[in-house]
Amino acid sequence: MHHEYEEPVYLISVVAKVLTIHPQTLRQYEREGLVRPSRTDGKMRLYSQKDIDKIKMILRLTRDLRVNLAGVDIVMQLKEKIDEYEEIIESLRLEVSGLSKQNTKTKNPLVKHKNSYEIILFGE
Repeated sequence: MHHEYEEPVYLISVVAKVLTIHPQTLRQYEREGLVRPSRTDGKMRLYSQKDIDKIKMILRLTRDLRVNLAGVDIVMQLKEKIDEYEEIIESLRLEVSGLSKQNTKTKNPLVKHKNSYEIILFGE
């Protein structure tokens, strides 16, 4: 069975068991706005693999690095902003690349740099 990365497929009890945390912890993360699981018509929470990855990151930040939930929220917001900016940069690179190809008379080709980041948390 193949599921998309963002497709909600896991119940709260399954996620809690897999990550060895209490379901109440997952509910708290949702109340804090750190994760937003989908809901069934019966209001049951359904978590996607993307949600689980986000929860793993939260657990690493809180357990291993001793970051409180307010700090986790700030880290997550900054990560989302960086992701947005990287998308903008990539689209601008593609645009510049297209312009560079159109202007073959230029003796100094545009220099392309690939800057990326990765949040690496040890201890898993």
